[in-house]
Amino acid sequence: MSEFPECHGIIPARYESSRFPGKPLVEIGGKPMFWHVWSRASACPQMTSVTLATDDDRIFNAAKALNVPVVMTRHDHSSGTDRVLEAARALSIDSDAVVVNIQGDEPCLEPDMLTELVRPFENRKVRVTTLATSIGPDEAASPDRVKVVRASDGRALYFSRSLVPFDRDGKMHGFLLHIGLYAFRMEALERFGSLDPSPLEEREKLEQLRLLEDGIDIYVTETRHACHGVDRPEDLVKVKTILENH
Repeated sequence: MSEFPECHGIIPARYESSRFPGKPLVEIGGKPMFWHVWSRASACPQMTSVTLATDDDRIFNAAKALNVPVVMTRHDHSSGTDRVLEAARALSIDSDAVVVNIQGDEPCLEPDMLTELVRPFENRKVRVTTLATSIGPDEAASPDRVKVVRASDGRALYFSRSLVPFDRDGKMHGFLLHIGLYAFRMEALERFGSLDPSPLEEREKLEQLRLLEDGIDIYVTETRHACHGVDRPEDLVKVKTILENH
């Protein structure tokens, strides 16, 4: 009989952004964006803790003022996953515990998505999980939409910006869109951090391929929930409407 592990959410929140500098601090309903992400993630019953990981004193001080747990990390990380790893080490998370990488630009995050994300860890052999949702062929055609194909047991076979699987007979009506939420057992996160970027990763610009090329399975759960990320200032209008009507 399996024992469900402790789950620790970490929200990477850097200040610099080419499309939206200072994004974690932008106010929505009188609170900074990072507070909304932290608050909604904390509502997930499987989360033992949820912590902000930043590289900026302004975000750090704002988090402290709102009693949001926060750790300071280096500014030179190449990815959010590397920042999450540094924070997880600082928090001394146990090697068998689960670390959840929660996107810092998802103020409308549904707590149920985190439950779906970590549920596969009931099985001790599961080391990494992620989410996907069904989309139509028109949306799937965009290289900005990362697609995933799964084995019958839920393991990811491949992630790609290309249209996969290829619809040779023109009979497919749906594809699986990858949602960039990840959960790792701490030992798998450490393994990820020890690996150099892989050939497929560099070709597709998808860091999850580093794990597949190293032989680490990623289990994919399909969700009915949608993401409403804030990539640019104009995305705030939709997000504010969602939060006001929630």
